Amino acid sequence: MRKIIVTGGALIKDSKGRILLQKRSDYGDWGLPGGAMEPGESIEETMIREVREETGISIKEYDFLSVYTGKRMMYKYPDGNEVVFVMFLFEVKIDEQGMLLNDGKTLGYQDKNNESLTLEFFEEGQIDIEQISIVQRPIFEDMRNGKTNLLRK
Repeated sequence: MRKIIVTGGALIKDSKGRILLQKRSDYGDWGLPGGAMEPGESIEETMIREVREETGISIKEYDFLSVYTGKRMMYKYPDGNEVVFVMFLFEVKIDEQGMLLNDGKTLGYQDKNNESLTLEFFEEGQIDIEQISIVQRPIFEDMRNGKTNLLRK
């Protein structure tokens, strides 16, 4: 039996239009900040909480971008558990001034749960989809293919 997990994620862009990616400590792949909804939360509250926990960024403004469901969102964990994600994706624009390390692309933040190995801004064309978490690849595939519909299966 597959479990359904509702998640809120953020496509965070800096003032140069670069996208913030998180290299996760659990599997070592890259993806967007976000995570699972907790009981009683709205999906917006989920996204805001997860982004704050993982990046230190306090979000005040955001736009709803899309919902991902269906076969592309099925995932099998290494332990054999199968889940289907329902991902609500929001677009967030931030002013990164004072947040970056000297390289101009790495966010200088370490989360208390050590979920992130690193947080780095990338130009959209520099993102290697093969390095993205399998569950989030549809987002980047759709970006590359210019898909902008609200519901994406």
